[in-house]
Order: sequence, then C-alpha cells, then structure tokens
Amino acid sequence: MNFAAQFLYSRVLKNRSPRERFREDEDYDPFWQSYAEQLFSKKDDNKIKKQDVPGLCDLHRCKDGLMRNGLIAQKPPSINPERLKDFGEEDYLNGDVKTWEMKIVSRNEELLTDTLSRIPPSSSTTILSSCNKLIRFEDISAAAFKIQCGVQKTPCMYSRLSKQYGMDIYLKKEYLQYTGSVKERGVLYLLTSLPQDQQRKGVIVASDSNFSMAVAYHASELRIPVFVIMSTSTSPVRVKMCREYGAMVISYGTTAKDSQIHARRLAQENGYLYLEEEDSAVYLSGLGTVGLEVYEQVPKLDAVIFPAGGHCGLLAGSAATLKYLNPHISVIGVESESFPVLQHSLKAGHPAEDQACNNHHFYGDVSGVCFGSNSLQLTGKLVDKVVAVREEDILISMLRLLEYERATVDAEGAIGLAALVAGKLPELKGKRVAVVICSGNLELHLLQQCIARALTLDNTVCRFSLVISDCPGDMSKLLEILAREEARVLDIKQERTFVTSELFTVEVICTVETRDKIHTAQLRNALLERYPTTTWTQR
Repeated sequence: MNFAAQFLYSRVLKNRSPRERFREDEDYDPFWQSYAEQLFSKKDDNKIKKQDVPGLCDLHRCKDGLMRNGLIAQKPPSINPERLKDFGEEDYLNGDVKTWEMKIVSRNEELLTDTLSRIPPSSSTTILSSCNKLIRFEDISAAAFKIQCGVQKTPCMYSRLSKQYGMDIYLKKEYLQYTGSVKERGVLYLLTSLPQDQQRKGVIVASDSNFSMAVAYHASELRIPVFVIMSTSTSPVRVKMCREYGAMVISYGTTAKDSQIHARRLAQENGYLYLEEEDSAVYLSGLGTVGLEVYEQVPKLDAVIFPAGGHCGLLAGSAATLKYLNPHISVIGVESESFPVLQHSLKAGHPAEDQACNNHHFYGDVSGVCFGSNSLQLTGKLVDKVVAVREEDILISMLRLLEYERATVDAEGAIGLAALVAGKLPELKGKRVAVVICSGNLELHLLQQCIARALTLDNTVCRFSLVISDCPGDMSKLLEILAREEARVLDIKQERTFVTSELFTVEVICTVETRDKIHTAQLRNALLERYPTTTWTQR
C-alpha cells in the first residue's frame, strides 16, 4: 500500500484502541483499506495523470522522508512522523525514497459512487452504506487529506463553562477559519474537485452568505476567476470583505432572487460555473471533516452538538463521520424555535419550503430553507436528536462565549451552546460534550444590539423609574442607596415637564448594572423599601 493511502486509512484508526482497530468480526473490514489505496493508485489514467507543472493539490515525496501536500502560494507543513508509528511505516522515513508527483484532476462524484457495487455483504456494518449512497467515510477521509493545507485545523478546547453547566464542554472553534466560517471546508474540496477547464473559465455565486465568502477567498487562492453577485441591499461591510478576498463583486437587483437570476444569466453567457450551497457528496464530505477532527482531538466523547436549521450539511456530514468511528456518540442538532425547518422536514419526509425567517441578518445561514434530500436523509438516519431554542437563549449563549471564551460569534455559531444554556439536554449532565462553534461573522452594529439585549435578559442591566421631590439632597440620597448596594449607574435622567404626579416632583429614570439576578433582587428590595412607587421596566 502506498503512503498516501496509508495516511487516509490512518485517519480512521488514530484514536481507537488496538481491540477496536482489528476486530474483524465487527469494525475492521479490509475493503476500506483497499479502497483507500485505490484512491491514489495510478491505474486509472482517466482520473490520475502525471503533471509537468504544480497543480491544485500536489504530493511530494522527498529524500529526507518528509511528505507534503500543499496548495498554490502556501507553504505546506510536514506530516508529523508520530502518525506513522501505529502502522509500522518507519521505513518510509529512513530509506531512500524516489521523488514523484501526481495530481487528481477528475470529478469526485464518480469516485464517491463507483465502488458501491463492489462492497461485499459482510462490510455493511457501516451505517453510511445503508442510508446514503452518495457519501461514505472514505470520501470524508479523502476530503480531509486533500484540504489539510488549505484550511485551519481549529482547536477543540476545554471550556470554563463546564463547571457552570455540570458537564465537560469542549468548544470546536471553527470561527477561527480565515473567513470566519466552517463553510471553507466544503468549498475548498468542491473547488479543488472541479475540472481544469472549468477552473480556467471561473465560478460565480449570488449571495452574501458565509458560503459566498468562502468561495471568494479560496477561488482567489487557487487562481480561479470568481464573481459574486450581491443585491443593492447587502451590507457594505460584506461587499468590502468579499472584494478584499479577491472576488469581482457586482451589485445587481434589490432582492437575492434578482441577483441569482442575473448570476445564472452571466454563467450561461460566459461559461462560468454557477455555485450555490447544496448537499452534493463533495460538499458534504468537506464539511464532514469537522467530525473527524473532533473525534481525534477529544477522546472518549459522549456527544457532539452542531447547528442545524435548513442548511444542515455540517450536521449531516459530521454525523456520517462520527457514527462510523463510534456509533455510541450522540449527535445532536440545534435550530431556532422561530423556524424549525429541519424538524418539520424530518416529520414530512421531504424538505419543507414553507418556513420563512423575518430576521435573516441575525440568524444567517441557519434561517434558510432545507436545501436537499441527501443531507435530510443522512440527518434522519444518523442524528440522534434535534432540539429547538428561543432567540433569548441564543443571545445569552453569545454573551457567555464573549464572557468566558472571549469569542465573538454570530447566532449560527452560538446556537449549539444555546441548547445547554436553555437546559434542553439534561441527559448530558456529567458527560463529555463537544460543541461546534461554526461561525463568527457578526457585523458590528448587530453585535452591539445583541450584547445590550443579552445583558438585559441576563438581569445584569436593569432600568427603573421613581418619583422624588425636587429639593436639594433628594437625588444624592438615591445615589447613596445605589452606592451602598454596589450598583453601577450607567445612565440617569430627570423628567420635570411630562410628569403626572404632584407639583415640585421629578421623575428619575435610572439604568444600572448589577452582578447577577440575586444582586438585582437585593437592589430592588432596597429601593422599594425607601421609594414604594418604584417601577421596574420589564424586558
């Protein structure tokens, strides 16, 4: 077996015990090992060709034993030799190894489906082979190998929130990707799988989503001409970011539908490939690499929580990985109560299209309609549970991530933790749980509004009004009470004109900051004792 095939096969078994690695009667199947070797064999001239110049993803085997996989204009990191110890491949690191290069140039859709007929009946122990014929574990392993130098292997770190919620919480920080979104994984694998002639012609997208941002950046890095059509109502910040990534941005139409129609027309006239986020096997395989990394980084996992909603490709692809590696890991999806698209689609058995969101700027990609039957089928077969959370829970989750992790994320990134904040998963108490924080693209004006609202919901910022006599010293007495109760005054106003009380009185409206809910209750009791007419502004 050549070294590249060994690398793919190693991703399956790196964190498994020796018994799990070689249980022939349950988990181990020589077919997957032989299939990984076939991915990089040179027998099929239509899929693998020798190259004369550097391509999209080159493999270099050097005399010093280091093997690298890099993208254009990026310095490829060496593979850690420690990965090879479990497989007895030290001879690759010691002897003379010939230098050779190869390049994958054909579409991967054929690769993902052409061997299904050769799967022996005894190898049907994997869940994937029975639930979806378009994506299997080795497809995800191939994606991980191909994109390893183009995306970040983000950390999955133990969180200080663990003590607060009574479980070991590990946060997979996918918002640390270059464009701030996990969508880079699927996009990069999708772009590198395009034929060379299409890469020369270019691609075109029509949206302001994280998917478009990822296409703009990675297409530019791969020297693929990229065009992004955005409506005139798109935020100027998004337009600027997309241009900085290297895309040609065109503003057209007042709605997203107008932009899509224009993009399709340009694609037809100029030979561009029109890309939109869908649940193709290639895209889902790229997103599924998140599950592979989580399994490697956190041993003895009990559950993994993902954002869900209409765009559930991350949930479906990662569930395929995790359930193959360990069927006992619970995979949980979280969506909003305002538009439970995924839950309705699972009940109906087909993608639901009648769910609409009136707050797209806040919810982002989780507010879209269900975009495909493949991801829906994978979700129905592999995902253990889908829960819905309120908007208030998402805001509190964003606040907790900012307070404890110094992480600024959007609603899509915070919705997974919101299920723990809201107490929707009591069965996970005392267990080891990973939460995928998948996106951090929140505009500044929205960030300010979200944090202000979250502080109010968390009872750390409160407002009250009371009436005092308009005499010297009365205001200072009120401030003395606030100082004694250790409340921090954020804003204070006096209203003398529009007051319905008796003459020579003033209405004081005060906004204060407290430590927590208990501190707020103490302050309220102290004020009511001195000023019985005190009125607290309800949320």
